[in-house]
Amino acid sequence: MGNSFGCSASGERLVSAARDGDLVEAKMLLDCNPCLAKYSTFGGLNSPLHFASAKGHNEIVLLLLENGADVNSRNYCGQTALMQACRYGHWEVVLTLLLFRCNVTRADYLSGRTVLHFAAVNGHVRCMRLVVADFVPSVPFDALHAQKEGNAGDGSSVKNKFDQSALLKFVNKAADGGITALHMAALNGYFDCVQLLLDLHANVSAVSFHYGTTMDLIGAGSTPLHYAACGGNLKCCQILLARGASRMWLNCNGWLPVDVARMWGRHWLEPLLTPNSDATIPRFPHSNYLSLPFLSVLNIARYFPQSDISGDAVKKCICV
Repeated sequence: MGNSFGCSASGERLVSAARDGDLVEAKMLLDCNPCLAKYSTFGGLNSPLHFASAKGHNEIVLLLLENGADVNSRNYCGQTALMQACRYGHWEVVLTLLLFRCNVTRADYLSGRTVLHFAAVNGHVRCMRLVVADFVPSVPFDALHAQKEGNAGDGSSVKNKFDQSALLKFVNKAADGGITALHMAALNGYFDCVQLLLDLHANVSAVSFHYGTTMDLIGAGSTPLHYAACGGNLKCCQILLARGASRMWLNCNGWLPVDVARMWGRHWLEPLLTPNSDATIPRFPHSNYLSLPFLSVLNIARYFPQSDISGDAVKKCICV
């Protein structure tokens, strides 16, 4: 960002203030030189916005953005402030970045992970719901599902307002090794994330690639059910099966999901994952998070920006 010797000292002070949550110091520095909002560290290219987002200092994030910080700036790994906020579960920061129209579809340089991957790996379902807000209209889920199935009726009312293909591309975007956000959520046993992704029509049959994967112990060609079997969460396996996952899919090692469960000592999953299993699979409702009208809320907030809304008021407003 063109750091010079004249501003580097002040820039580093702003970085420290953003990291430590020192709002008074940050305001003082930006009052003296608003251009410091665009400062980035030497080498790592992390901006004050990256540090504030990673630490969850929402007031400083807002201050930086109002002073001209680039909401889509990347560090040397290609990670944006939104990725940092999703990684650590700071949904209030995610909301603020969305109000400033950050790009949610970018992937980092190192592993090709999107914000959905960063949120899914640590189970931050609120962040996941927020970052898909611009893809999901504020209509009842049944109408959304009707459009997906190609039915007439209520589904037609959202035509031209809802780009289904863009949502599917975003939700199913694969990182290195073909790993989707659904793989990550299933592996780590985050049922709420798995449920939300499936309701957003994540591909339950997506398979990892034959190259680039870091999960060689599970094997290339593995589905989210293989990953859920490794993770050991019963409800994750059940909902994947309820949404069409196959017990019979062999990965490139020749392993069924039940074989992965046995290898990792998840013996409680064997009755469910055995190919000829007659285990009863519960019926799961749709995710409560999907019913929230976030697109309408975001559009209202973008059109009528108010920087003086407190964190408590925001929580009550978006009901998460």
